[in-house]
Amino acid sequence: MLRGEVIELRLVEEGDLRQLYELMSDLSTRGAYFPLGVLSEPALRAAFAKNGFWDDDEGMLVMVKDNTIVGEIEFFPITHYVQGYEISYQLFGDQHAGRGYTSDAVNLLVGYLFGRKRVNRMQLNIHPGNTASKRVAEKCGFVFEGIMRGCWFHRGEYHDLEIWSLLREEAAAAQA
Repeated sequence: MLRGEVIELRLVEEGDLRQLYELMSDLSTRGAYFPLGVLSEPALRAAFAKNGFWDDDEGMLVMVKDNTIVGEIEFFPITHYVQGYEISYQLFGDQHAGRGYTSDAVNLLVGYLFGRKRVNRMQLNIHPGNTASKRVAEKCGFVFEGIMRGCWFHRGEYHDLEIWSLLREEAAAAQA
């Protein structure tokens, strides 16, 4: 478990699966910018049975506040030729927004990954209209790099995505 200032991150437990399935399947909690894909409950359970949503190159942790799952955060390789991880996150409902949960979770996961993995880069891909995620990126020390034009199909249209990154040395300097 990783403990931050306002949130705890922990591995998904088998007892979480039903609640996690319900939270992740509720499209109304995703906001305008989180992908709309869903897994069936058997597929979710099979993925958990394979590795508990955690292995050497990718993983998912739940965000917990006062013993309640309020969101999830994931890491996975950016692409096969880039040494680093993309980080993705989701809060399960607007009632959890604006409380610093996501910033705390990103800082915790970035610190863990840079401390454990031989990578030099963390990346966030953010829709240009997602001001909340841009605030998270800025608070966590990520740097805006540019725009990938028309690269993401979401809600029936192609959208641009902003690339934000944090290098190992920048994270170390922010922690000092």
